[in-house]
Amino acid sequence: MRGTKVTFDHDKLNYASELMRALAHPLRLQILEFIDSNKSINVNKIYSSLELEQSITSQHLKILRMSGVVSVEVTGKFHIYQINYDVINRANYAVKKFVALL
Repeated sequence: MRGTKVTFDHDKLNYASELMRALAHPLRLQILEFIDSNKSINVNKIYSSLELEQSITSQHLKILRMSGVVSVEVTGKFHIYQINYDVINRANYAVKKFVALL
């Protein structure tokens, strides 16, 4: 057996795991698809259109925001969400590259 040392950048590994966790949930994917179809949208429209509770929607949006998948712009009392397509594209590329190795 070879004595290869395995090392990881823990910060990048933690970020990658949070990003994949954010993208792996069916409801969060539904929220992302809804935001994508509208380009940017108010949080009230998200939960009312998807028929979700406001608190559940906010929890899922927080996870998406913390992972960098969406950004929010606060305009007065409105929270407008947009998808960060750079993050989505990089995650998609990484997953495709990883799966190709299997």
